[in-house]
Amino acid sequence: MSQPFRIIDTGVREGRSNIAFDAALIELRQRNEVPDTIRFLRFPPTALIGRHQDLSREVNLEYCAGDGVGTVRRITGGGAIYLDEGQLGWELVFHRASLGIAALPDLAREICNAAAAGLAELGVNAKFRPRNDIEVDGRKISGTGGFFDGDILIYQGTVLIDMSPAQMVRALNIPKAKLAKHDLDSAEQRVVTLKELLGDELPNMETIKTALIKGFTEGLGISAEPGEISDAEEALATQYFNEEIGTDDFVAEIDSPGSTDQLLEGTHTGVGGTINAFVKLEGPTHGLLQRVLITGDFFVTPPRIVFDLEAALLGTRLDDVETTVRQFFEETDIDMLSVAADDFIAAISNALARREGV
Repeated sequence: MSQPFRIIDTGVREGRSNIAFDAALIELRQRNEVPDTIRFLRFPPTALIGRHQDLSREVNLEYCAGDGVGTVRRITGGGAIYLDEGQLGWELVFHRASLGIAALPDLAREICNAAAAGLAELGVNAKFRPRNDIEVDGRKISGTGGFFDGDILIYQGTVLIDMSPAQMVRALNIPKAKLAKHDLDSAEQRVVTLKELLGDELPNMETIKTALIKGFTEGLGISAEPGEISDAEEALATQYFNEEIGTDDFVAEIDSPGSTDQLLEGTHTGVGGTINAFVKLEGPTHGLLQRVLITGDFFVTPPRIVFDLEAALLGTRLDDVETTVRQFFEETDIDMLSVAADDFIAAISNALARREGV
């Protein structure tokens, strides 16, 4: 019989501190210093972007600064989301062997179905919608995502209990194309909260957490029991916060890369997300890639794969770009990628198509 998952609740924490705790939890689980864990967490008003996203493109920085909305970069991929105290975050951090399921897409499906079953305990018709949403009658009540770091998986989600969709729309720069894909006039129509669905029957936070735990334990075939947050987790989280995740430099690591005329920008959207490629050329005929920056809301694990691809493309002849990208993905060990080599090639090609007169 496997050991039970530890259940912890880290409460409402500043956004960057929450993400730093994620990094600490992953590392300590890798060292086997903490057990498999179900963590609940909450945020003050926060605009939270994915690991590879462009800060200024995704977030209304002027509004956030003026209205006290924090800006935070995740260590996971995916798209930008708005969080506040009216949403409950949940995450599972566990060893690859714990569920007997090796592939991340299969794990994501099982975890999301378990979370949906937990929400159904509250009386709502929650269903998993691939690739990473949980919906009620076509409207999003939970977004999810995760990645492997070695043999440890972190898989996260949120439950919209009560929130201001108008605040979300002001804090984030939500592209019209994304709304059009769902045939919606505004982002407010895309999401739904438990409060809207249940009204006066809205349960308290403890009841919601209990329902989710039931969904996870029964749906995943695990046991779980309340546990304690360790001193080692808090200390390592503080270290990650101070050295990287809590810094403005980390949050703005990718910020308006296309603001210079020297960079060519191309975009491609496929079923697994949007890829933006920012390309700078060099050489007497501008026939070499001096550098490539790749951003977007896609998922890739481990996240460093994108940075390795950028490095592999440095100095590549334009005629060799497609071959270099395909060879990179053939030779690289990747746990999960929601997009394909063709999608990266298309984004870079679309950027290069703008090189007339460069």
